Amino acid sequence: MYELILPPHLKTRLGQGHPWVYRDQVADAPRLPSGAWVRVRCGGFSAYGLWDAESPIAIRLFARAAPPDAAWVAARVREAWERRAPLRTGATTAYRWLFGEGDGLPGITVDLYDQFAVVATYADSVTTLLPWVVDALRATTPLKGILHRPPSSVVQRLWGQPPPRDLTIQEHGLTFLANLAAGQKTGLFLDQRENRRVVEDWVAGKTVLNCFAYSGGFSVYAARGGAPHVTSVDIAADALADAQTNFARNGFDPADHRFEVADVFDYLPRLVADGRQFDLVILDPPSLARSRQSQHAALRAYTRLNALGLRVVRPGGLLVTSSCTAQVGHDAFLETLAQAGAQTGRRLLILHDAGQPLDHPVPAHFPEGRYLKFVIGQVVLA
Repeated sequence: MYELILPPHLKTRLGQGHPWVYRDQVADAPRLPSGAWVRVRCGGFSAYGLWDAESPIAIRLFARAAPPDAAWVAARVREAWERRAPLRTGATTAYRWLFGEGDGLPGITVDLYDQFAVVATYADSVTTLLPWVVDALRATTPLKGILHRPPSSVVQRLWGQPPPRDLTIQEHGLTFLANLAAGQKTGLFLDQRENRRVVEDWVAGKTVLNCFAYSGGFSVYAARGGAPHVTSVDIAADALADAQTNFARNGFDPADHRFEVADVFDYLPRLVADGRQFDLVILDPPSLARSRQSQHAALRAYTRLNALGLRVVRPGGLLVTSSCTAQVGHDAFLETLAQAGAQTGRRLLILHDAGQPLDHPVPAHFPEGRYLKFVIGQVVLA
């Protein structure tokens, strides 16, 4: 097994448990294929990790004592299952079973949709572990099928039967379609589950605009919360068709609401020009940066988006705004909200500030794992 000596200044961070070694931290990069096990040393610290020949993250660290085997992987999967026990006590059948670095398996996530699991890998190197992960999932709970979503190719079936196109899951007593083969992410945006539930408590009697609505998660919760009219906007027509189905399956007539196929960055300026406003506006965009190099562009985009959102909220109304961009931290996100207010002559009074739910745990030694920012604020004139 290849052994790497890392710079001494990394000892504290690695000793705390941080699982990443960046490529520019490896002085003499070995010629190894992705997925090869390596041992790293840094002062008195040593650990075993998977080498990646292409990723900016050269090594993902897994274990200190010995290279992981099938039993070690099975233990991590089982621990993650037990960690989610509170989620299995209510009317919810979809959640993140394994959250990569947060559950001790860097670069791998597993989302559970009733009896179907979707394994997502975020580097070529970690596909080495797939057979052990599949065995561990099957040994932990009865499943019907397991899918694999690689970083840049189509979804593949690893085991069992394919999920039906009209697969439905339960979330806090609501029913949602989950398109595991062709939907965004692994089917649904599971990390916003608890935040959707929170929004439900703020919408009674209010007109609601849900931007980047996808299949209408926030919109359906708003309807259940008593919003008389919800406008859902997304660039994907198929997603909005699913949103209408989700409304109907939960007992709400889609004809009472509006579904607009449009680019939100084009749609909001039209609302501003027309002077249209809503009591509550939801902004839940996809990630706006894929690397640290695009961080500044993402910050500008968040400022522009939230400035538009502030303009279409009635004074005294609510802006619900979120960011899933890992490269934009919590404080930086709040700064974009302050800048947006300054540009529009408004202020946002933060009434609720949250992040991701318990199935997305964040280790204290891995702050990068806290990627989701979620704010509910009241819009007042400056």
